[in-house]
Amino acid sequence: MCGIIGCVGHDDETLDVVLDGLETLEYRGYDSAGVALAGDEIDVEKKEGRLEALREEIATHEVDPSGEIGIGHTRWSTHGPPTDENAHPHTDESGRVAVVHNGIIENYQSLRDELESEGVTFTSETDTEVVPHLFAANLETDLDAEAAFRRTLDRIDGSYAIAAVVAGDDRIFATRNDSPLVLGVGEDRYYLASDVPAFLEHTRDVVYLDDGEVAIIDAEGWAVTNRDGEPVEKDVSTVTWSAEQTGKSGYDHYMLKEIHEQPTALRQGLSGRLDELSGEVTVDELDTVATPETIHFVACGTSYHAALYGVELFREAGVPAQAFLASEYATGPAPVPENGLVVGVTQSGETADTLSALREAQGRGAVTLALTNVVGSTAARECDHALYIRSGPEIGVAATKTFSSQLTALNLLAETVTDGATGSRDLVAALRDIPGDIQQVLDETTAEEIVDEYRDNESFFFIGRGLHFPVALEGALKFKEITYEHAEGFAAGELKHGPLALVTRNTPVFAIVTGDGERARKTIGNVKEVEARDAPVVAVTDGQSDVERYADHVLEIPETHPRTAPMLANVQLQLVAYHMADRLGRSIDKPRNLAKSVTVE
Repeated sequence: MCGIIGCVGHDDETLDVVLDGLETLEYRGYDSAGVALAGDEIDVEKKEGRLEALREEIATHEVDPSGEIGIGHTRWSTHGPPTDENAHPHTDESGRVAVVHNGIIENYQSLRDELESEGVTFTSETDTEVVPHLFAANLETDLDAEAAFRRTLDRIDGSYAIAAVVAGDDRIFATRNDSPLVLGVGEDRYYLASDVPAFLEHTRDVVYLDDGEVAIIDAEGWAVTNRDGEPVEKDVSTVTWSAEQTGKSGYDHYMLKEIHEQPTALRQGLSGRLDELSGEVTVDELDTVATPETIHFVACGTSYHAALYGVELFREAGVPAQAFLASEYATGPAPVPENGLVVGVTQSGETADTLSALREAQGRGAVTLALTNVVGSTAARECDHALYIRSGPEIGVAATKTFSSQLTALNLLAETVTDGATGSRDLVAALRDIPGDIQQVLDETTAEEIVDEYRDNESFFFIGRGLHFPVALEGALKFKEITYEHAEGFAAGELKHGPLALVTRNTPVFAIVTGDGERARKTIGNVKEVEARDAPVVAVTDGQSDVERYADHVLEIPETHPRTAPMLANVQLQLVAYHMADRLGRSIDKPRNLAKSVTVE
């Protein structure tokens, strides 16, 4: 979940490029940061804390900014707490080799024991530090740097993206296994990074590395080989979005910007996929996907909540469907659906647990589909099919527009592969209107005023039924992620089966109630139950029921199709979480202990 940046060029801007790249990658980790500039010697600077601390450290030292080769790293801690010693880059004892690493070296302890028995002294608690020591030991056997790097890779197991530099060598050596790494091809400079935004200001031409490939870049160009050193032909792709799209555009936080980008994101996701004349959904990427007899969804976090929503859509169409936490699917006894489909829902396409689940499904003979935002991601490349949600870059750690885009794409998936069995012409019209409906919510919301009433409470419940249940879970997750306050989501009917014991006058309950059918009436019954315990109620509603009579506050959404109503309710809950976190002075874009792309299991 850490961020890696590397740069080689013919000028003296490498340090600035690396530091700016790290700033862009801070959503991947911000416990500590560091850089290594390579020439005849390697100059390493690293510091616990945010990137500003590293910049301040560099400003107080005599760091030569003229180096043409640099690597950098922003850390999300796995082995050892965030300290200066545990920050990357890590070096061997002589300082000849410097390494940055994302992932986990699973056999690091045995390697560390071996190296320590040979007299090597370690200075950190990290798994990463074994890599530079192994690399340096291989260099001592008179291997050239490339051969020594490959031999080092032969010794390590786990998930990793690694970039390394050697004093006196003008190249960066890099590889990946179950952790993302991409090359950037510029006119006079070459890059590598965990994610495209790190160098997007300089180039939009990229090369996506696959597992087991080794990349070597210098000021003259780049080359990719397999682990045995055989050349691999790679295509250069052009990223369609610009560096400006990864900025804040005048908003105080990326999260708020991305909440407000949802109308645009959904228009992008729907463009060319709705035929309003026929009332049908047409998605070219799904032309060869057969109607499944059964379907499994595998996902984590916010994407898992989207998967739960997808399950409801397929069950409505008569297709047996289940959602699994990806971390459990990969290691548990769940059978792959016979004549079915396994869908990995993953915003980044690099989530380690979801990739493991998809690979397990493929190993059992299942057809797989990646529902993802990132073209060229590992999930998109490895699955049999890919459906892109097209939401554009999302920098804030707490997912917002990607969740809305996932719900939209799941409607497209369900409509397409079940031949329209899940919806109707009314649904197509509702999907067409959903960007405008979300804009109405954004323009008219009273979420900011409501949170002032509850900022001193310490526990918050979110409830909903049917398609609103996943949104209740997501509302609670978003709230806890960025406010650091306790929040839980429940199927509304489950409150009386235990959780009601926790409800007091200090437990605000956010209830999603739309339409006027049986689910709405039953949810109102649950609202009355918490009201009888003096709990304050905030109703998220389209006004078709009489839930307002029992609510202390109301968050309104426009009337729409039952399938799109959860998307509108979700936006109100995103705004509740954002404004509460803002009132509490939380670090909204970089919540503690969290990172955007979870690339470790």
